[in-house]
Amino acid sequence: MTNHDPAPAIYDQLLQLSEQGQKSDALDALIQYVDQAGQYHELFEALKMKLRWDLGLPAAQVEPETPLDEETEIKLERGLIAACRRVGEAFFRAGKIRDGWMYLRPVGDPKWIAEITSRVQVTDENFDDLQQVLLHEGVDIRRGYQLSLERLGTCNSITLFEQALASRPRSDQQVAAELLVRHVHRELLANLRGDIQRREGNSPVETTAEEILQARPDLLKSGSYHLDTSHLASTVRFARVVDDPAVLRLALDIAHYGRKLHPQYQYPGEEPFLDLYPASIAFFRALLGQQVEAGIRYFTQKADSVDQGHYGLLAVEVLIDLLSRCGRHAEAITALDQRVPSGSRTLGIAPSLLQLSQRLGDYRPMQELAKHRGDLLSYTAALMRS
Repeated sequence: MTNHDPAPAIYDQLLQLSEQGQKSDALDALIQYVDQAGQYHELFEALKMKLRWDLGLPAAQVEPETPLDEETEIKLERGLIAACRRVGEAFFRAGKIRDGWMYLRPVGDPKWIAEITSRVQVTDENFDDLQQVLLHEGVDIRRGYQLSLERLGTCNSITLFEQALASRPRSDQQVAAELLVRHVHRELLANLRGDIQRREGNSPVETTAEEILQARPDLLKSGSYHLDTSHLASTVRFARVVDDPAVLRLALDIAHYGRKLHPQYQYPGEEPFLDLYPASIAFFRALLGQQVEAGIRYFTQKADSVDQGHYGLLAVEVLIDLLSRCGRHAEAITALDQRVPSGSRTLGIAPSLLQLSQRLGDYRPMQELAKHRGDLLSYTAALMRS
């Protein structure tokens, strides 16, 4: 080895400390050396050796050891988690997301991991790995999807929503859907205003897409449009999970614009949103407290007319979900009772009977329904919650 190689010095230091009986100090020196050298995989092994030594175990495990007492086992587990924290954070500071996540995954502290991840400077080299952690692992859906919109654009972000978020909990979908709605509405309005500026020489005084089109009824009749029409349709579809009234109003505005597009650009949806824009307008209006009765009548008719043999319980679940989100939990329970056959498997769009009862603040309807259906577990669950 050359004189510039620092390895001999650490070897001599470790040997000297060991021969002096200072083996704990030798392990501390090893930890300090590999940490400063950025050898983080080795850092984890060194931390593990120190932990085992401090617990009275052999620093380097050779053979499977006999079961440890409960107290030692707990201390060993906690110490290994602490080592994972330290090493994972070190890798993240170095921008090595994939390596860092291998250690942070077992930590089980999403809030702390999200905070650590927020310090990572995004680069072209680490973007994919960072997105894997933020979105696919669910560490920080908001930041991950915002990065997607900024770096990948609307089209790829919509595809990402379909692939990575469609199966995640509604709360995660809501975060991404709100970002997408705001992004698409902002793009749509900017393009609309730019078009009006070119046509009329002045920016429109109207503040929404609906108002702009009301003032210019012939603007889209020639088949023109101001944003990729498939992006509009997808955004309106994803917006169904949104609860924030401000974002719902933006989604409603996008749907109003879509409703005015040339028929060739009004793509059909799936029941009960086969007429995508009219159905979405009715849905968003009801959630916003506008024309609630009309919206509920629309989706009640859909729930009772859509072929369950072909579409399953989708239309029924949308009705139950809408009723509950409009604060009509008792009616939602009635709809579930009347339209969801006992033992049926739902898609998870509608809240469960237990969730509806919790929102209602009354578990007696659940008790009666469970007893009528011979569902002993649900009956007992209702009794326990009463």
